[in-house]
Amino acid sequence: MILNPFETDAFSMVSLTQSINILPNMYGRCGELNLFPPKGIPSRTVLIEEQNGVLNLLPSKPLGSPGTMGSAPKRKVRSFQVPHIPHDDTILPEDYAGVRAFGSENQLQTLSVIVNERLQQMKNKHDITLEYLRMGALKGLIIDGDGSTVLYNLFTEFGIKQKTVDFLLGTDTTDVRGKCMEVLRHIEDNLMGETMTGVRAFVSGEFFDNLTSHPTVTAAYANYALAQNMLGGDIRKGFSFGGILWEEYRGQASDASGTTHRFVPAGEAIAFPEGTQNTFQTIYAPADFVETVNTLGKPYYAKLKIRDFDRGVDLHTQSNPLPMCARPALLVRCKSSN
Repeated sequence: MILNPFETDAFSMVSLTQSINILPNMYGRCGELNLFPPKGIPSRTVLIEEQNGVLNLLPSKPLGSPGTMGSAPKRKVRSFQVPHIPHDDTILPEDYAGVRAFGSENQLQTLSVIVNERLQQMKNKHDITLEYLRMGALKGLIIDGDGSTVLYNLFTEFGIKQKTVDFLLGTDTTDVRGKCMEVLRHIEDNLMGETMTGVRAFVSGEFFDNLTSHPTVTAAYANYALAQNMLGGDIRKGFSFGGILWEEYRGQASDASGTTHRFVPAGEAIAFPEGTQNTFQTIYAPADFVETVNTLGKPYYAKLKIRDFDRGVDLHTQSNPLPMCARPALLVRCKSSN
């Protein structure tokens, strides 16, 4: 009797979910920078509470006198539904026929390799989708993987207007450093008690070329480029000017219809703070399985089911992520109108 390898614990929901979560990450730049650290929640909805606390200077008082009374800050709670992103695939008998020895019961290792390879392919699609959603959160506009459906406009949700700085890079006399200061001061003024270690900007290729070729920037860029070339580095990975680290970002992906979407719009840049504590998060909800109800969400889930008449297996993966920026006022759109 040949053992059915799919009835072993190695192919259970727990084992497959653990495997897909430890496969090599294929994250984009947001993942590499750990800009959106993960946070699991036990429900499909996340509540974000806003407190507009005001810091006041406290006057001195004589010894023994009562202290200044504090006023309760205004609180506002917003609810967000976590997107559900399932992805399925099938492994048919011809995918592993001939790989094992006939009549052998030691099929687990071979099938594990096949399943693991397929899980990696499926996980890669979840990863690029997650990067797309995270970049949407950085722009303040989270758009579904179809490329058109708006999941959340964070500026509308939080009732604020996005800050846009026109760098006018087509004008030779533009004070580009002054434009950088405008970006920095806006972010610093809107930290609202948050901390940061610096400001980074993801830049389109067009904006990067116009920035580095501007007369007020060329000297600083030439010195930086020379130093990087001597060290063998890529100058597009980070050019510091005006207190901002400018990094060319070329991420893009195609939707189901084959339309390619650039994560940073042509001719634009997205400036944001780094090193924050609570501003950016990726919220994960649990899968819609019986065994995962009321458990903390994981980045990925996977399950396997034998097809009718044992004619292959169906693989199901899903992720339930919501990248969130709790302070969208910190997201600055940079452009050049000429």
